Amino acid sequence: MPDIYANIDAAALKADAEDCMLSFGSAFHPDIITHAKDGYIYTSDGHRMLDWTSGQMSCLVGHGNPEIVETITQHASNLDHLFSGMLSPPVINLAKRLTSLTPPGLDKAFFLSTGGESNEAAIKLAKSYTGKFEIVGLSASWHGVTGVAAAAQYLSGRTGHGPMEKTYKKPNDQMPGSLMLPAPNTYRSIFRHADGSYDWQTELDYGFSMLDRQSCGSLAALIVEPILSSGGMLVLPDGWLAAAKRRCEARGMLLIVDEAQTGVGRAGDMFAFEHDGVVPDVLTLSKTLGNGVPLAAVVTSDEIARVTKEKGFLFYTTHINDPMPAAVGLKVLDIVVRDGLVENSRRLGARLQAGLRRLQERYGCLGDVRGRGLMAGVEIVSSRETKQGDAALGFRISSKMAELGVWAQLSTLPAFGGVFRIAPPINITEEQMDHGLAVMEEALRITPGTMPLYDESSETEALSRL
Repeated sequence: MPDIYANIDAAALKADAEDCMLSFGSAFHPDIITHAKDGYIYTSDGHRMLDWTSGQMSCLVGHGNPEIVETITQHASNLDHLFSGMLSPPVINLAKRLTSLTPPGLDKAFFLSTGGESNEAAIKLAKSYTGKFEIVGLSASWHGVTGVAAAAQYLSGRTGHGPMEKTYKKPNDQMPGSLMLPAPNTYRSIFRHADGSYDWQTELDYGFSMLDRQSCGSLAALIVEPILSSGGMLVLPDGWLAAAKRRCEARGMLLIVDEAQTGVGRAGDMFAFEHDGVVPDVLTLSKTLGNGVPLAAVVTSDEIARVTKEKGFLFYTTHINDPMPAAVGLKVLDIVVRDGLVENSRRLGARLQAGLRRLQERYGCLGDVRGRGLMAGVEIVSSRETKQGDAALGFRISSKMAELGVWAQLSTLPAFGGVFRIAPPINITEEQMDHGLAVMEEALRITPGTMPLYDESSETEALSRL
C-alpha cells in the first residue's frame, strides 16, 4: 500500500502544529510520521524505524495488520456505531470470547474506549459493590487522566487540576479516600534482607499497616498493574499479587488489576495475573485489546455484576459497546490464539532479556534490566554504585538508536532518571528482535559516556579485522 502522505511539506506541518495544536503535557516527537506498517514506522523523509513501543504500547499484532484492516473496513461500511443501549453481534461475540479466555470469576464484560475510562468504571463498580469509597494505588502507578483514575495513580499529573487545598495553597487531584502503597521496586527499594536481597514481604506489610492507620474504615479496592510500565517497567515480584489479594480479602477490599499493557499475551501469559495464579475481582483491558483502535474492557464476576446491578450501577457512555471496535477486539483475540502469540511473546521475551543482559555485562550505564514476556525495562544510570539515574545519557542513546533505525522510548522521572520501555508487537520475529538488539548495542558503543566494561582498544582491533 502506498504512503498516502508521501509528498507532504514536513517543515510547514511542524509550523502548523506549533501554531494550532494544544499541548497535552509532553513534547512532540521531532519527526512527522507518515506511514506505519507491521513492526515499523516511517518518517516524512523516508527513514524507517523498528517500533519498539508498538505505537503507544498498543499495536499488539503490528501496524496495518491486514486482518484488522479488513475487519475495520467491513464494519465501517456495515456496522460502525449504535445507540448505547443497543446490542450487536460483535459486542456479544467479543464478550463471550473474552470470558472464555479468563478464569471463572471473570464472567461478565462490557466495552469502552480507553484504559482510563475502564479504570473509572472498575473503581465505580468497586465502590458500588462494597459500599465503601477509599481506593488504594501504587506509588509508581498510572491508570489514566480522568478524575477517579488519576486520583488512584501517583506517578505524575496529580497537581494543578483539582480543588484548592487550603493548607498548602496548591490545587491537586487528591480525591477524598485516595491512599497509596509503595510500588515494588526490586532495584531501588530500601527494604532489604541482611544479604541485600529485596524484602518485598516486609515492604508490603509496612504499606498495609500504614493504610490501616490512614483509613477511616472504608477501604473499597486496591488497583494495580502487574508490570508498572510508566513507572519504569517495574515487575511485581513473584508472589506479590497473591499476597496483596489475601490482604485485600482480609479487609473486605476488591482487587482491580489494570492490564492495559500486559493483557492479551504481552507479558508471556494471556493475562499477566495468571503468572501468580491469582484471579482479580475486576480486570481492565485496553491498549492491546484494540491493536491501536480505541477499545477497553471491564470484566468482573457474576456476583459483583448481580449486586451492582441491583444497586443501580450506572456507566452509560456514548461509545459503550460500540460494534466496530468490538469486532477489532475479537479479531485480535483470534489472531493471538490462532498464531500462538502468547508463546511467541514468552519465547522472544526470553531472547530479549538475554540480549539486554548481555549488553548490561558490557556497558556500565545499564544499571538494571527487568521485564517479562515482551515487556522490558532498561534503567540508565551514571553510576552502578549510587544508582544515580542519567536521563540525559538515556536520551542520547535513544536519539542514536532512532538514527540507526529503532524507535525506543525513554521514560523519565526524578525517582529513576531514565528507563527504556521496550514493548514491540508480539508477532515480532527473531530476526527483527536481533536487529533491534544489534542497533541498541551499536548505539551504546558510539554514544559517549556509556561506560564500556570491556577493553575498547582490543574491541576496536578485533572489529578492524572483520
